[in-house]
Amino acid sequence: MPIDTFRLKNYSILLGLAGSAIGYYVLFSLSGSHAIAGMAATAVLMGLWWITQALPLASTSLMPVICYPLFGIRTTAETAQSYMNPMIMLFIGGFLIAVAMQRWNLHKRIALHIISWLGSRPQGLVLGFMLASAFLSMWISNTATAMMMVSIGLAVISQIDETIRGKGRNALVLALMLSIAYGCSSGGVATLVGTPTNLVFISLQKELFPDMQEITFGSWILLGLPLTLGLILLIWTVLTQVYLRRIRRVKLDPDYFKEKVMELPPMSPAEKRIASIFLVTCLLWIFRKTLVIGSFSLPGWSTFWEPLGRLDDGVVAVFMATLLFVIPAKQGSKRLLEGKAFFKIPWNILLLISGGFALAGGFIASGLSEFLAGSITGLAGFPPFLMILAICLGISFLTELTSNVATVSMFLPILAALAPSLGIHPYTVMIPATIAASMAFMMPVATPPNAIVFSSGKVTVPQMAKFGFWLNLLTGLWVVTICQLVLPLILPEAG
Repeated sequence: MPIDTFRLKNYSILLGLAGSAIGYYVLFSLSGSHAIAGMAATAVLMGLWWITQALPLASTSLMPVICYPLFGIRTTAETAQSYMNPMIMLFIGGFLIAVAMQRWNLHKRIALHIISWLGSRPQGLVLGFMLASAFLSMWISNTATAMMMVSIGLAVISQIDETIRGKGRNALVLALMLSIAYGCSSGGVATLVGTPTNLVFISLQKELFPDMQEITFGSWILLGLPLTLGLILLIWTVLTQVYLRRIRRVKLDPDYFKEKVMELPPMSPAEKRIASIFLVTCLLWIFRKTLVIGSFSLPGWSTFWEPLGRLDDGVVAVFMATLLFVIPAKQGSKRLLEGKAFFKIPWNILLLISGGFALAGGFIASGLSEFLAGSITGLAGFPPFLMILAICLGISFLTELTSNVATVSMFLPILAALAPSLGIHPYTVMIPATIAASMAFMMPVATPPNAIVFSSGKVTVPQMAKFGFWLNLLTGLWVVTICQLVLPLILPEAG
C-alpha cells in the first residue's frame, strides 16, 4: 500500500475515534445517559469509518459486538442475533438461485432474447440493453449483470463501428454503456432481493416496527415494478434525447442479434430446471401474503393452512435454493449447484447489512431513537413532500462517495425516530430514502455497475458526472412522487 494511502487510513481511524469521543461527550451532556451517549459514539464511529473506509466495511460492521456490551446497550448474545436473521436467509437463498442461473448461462440467454426484440435502431438498442440489465438485476447481483452486459455491449460496439462513424458512433457507444449501468440500478429496486439496501429496510422495519403491517415480497414489487418501469422510461428518454437525436433514422443490422440468439445452444435440461425453480420461487414470494391494492385483495397461499402462515420469504428462498443441491443438471449428472457455490456468496456484504441491523437495534435499546424524536420538532411545519425530497436527494448524492448499504444503515433508524415528530408515517420517508440510495448515477465509485461500465474505457468521469447529476435530481423527484402515490394503495396505514 502506498505510504500516502496508509497515512490517510490512519488519519481516518483517528478521525472516527475523535468524532466518537465528541459524540459521547455531547450526548451525555444533553441526556445524562451512558447508554444513549455510548450509542451515539458507536454510530458516529461506524459512520465515519464507513464513509472514509478507514477499515474494511465489513470490519466496521462488527463494532456493535464490541461497543454495545461495553456501554451497557445490549449483551453480546442479543447483539449477535442481528448478524443472522430472516432477511439474511432471504439474501443467501436468493443469491444461490442467482449463482445457479449464472453457472448454466441462463442469464445470458434471457439478455440476448430481450435485446434481439428491440435492437434494430439505436433507440431500440439502448432500450433493449436497459430492459435486459434491469430485469436481470431484479433477481441476480447487479455486479454480475453489469459484467455480463458490458461484455455483450463491447461486442455490439464492434458491429456499430461498421455502421456508424464520427460523433454519432461516439454518442451511441456512450448511451449504450450508460444504459447498462443505469438499467442495473433501476432494476435492483424493483424487488427485495434486487439490492441489499432493500433488505436493510425490511429488517429494520421488523426491528423498529414489529406491530406494523409487514412489507412482503409481493407488496414491495407492487411499488417497485411501476417505479422501475418509470425509471427506465425516464432515463431512456433523457439518454436518447441527449445523445441520439442526430442518428434516430440510422438502422443497425437487424439480423445481428438474431444470429447471436441462433448461436446459443439449445436450452439444456439444467437451464430448464433452473428456470422452473426461478419461476416457482418468484410466484411463491409474490403470492405468499394477501396482496391488497386499494379495495381489491388477492388471498395469499400462506393463509390456506395455519402451518404455512409461519413461513416467510426467507424460508421460501432457502427451501428453493436447497432443491438446487438435490436436483441433477440432467439424468445421472452432477447437481445444479455444488458446495463451492457458497464461496460465491458475498459474505462481506452480509456482514455490512447485519451491521446495519445491529445499529438499528442499538438505537432502540439505548433510547437514542426516542431521545432524537423528542429533540427535533421544529421541522413539523414543512410540507412533507419537500422534506422527503430533500432527504432523498441528500442520500442520493451522499452515496456517490459512500456505500449505499452503509448510508441506509446509518440514516434509516434516525428517520424512523424522526418521522412521528415530523407528523408523517415512518414508511413514507424510510422507503423512498432506501430507494434513493440506489439512485447514484454520477461517480464510478457510487455503485458496482457504474464502476464496471467505467472500467470498459468507453465512458469518462466528466461524462458520467455531468449526465448523472441531472439524473440524480430527476430520479429523486420520480421516487418521491411514485412513493406518495402508490404507498397509500398497498399500505393504507401509510397514507
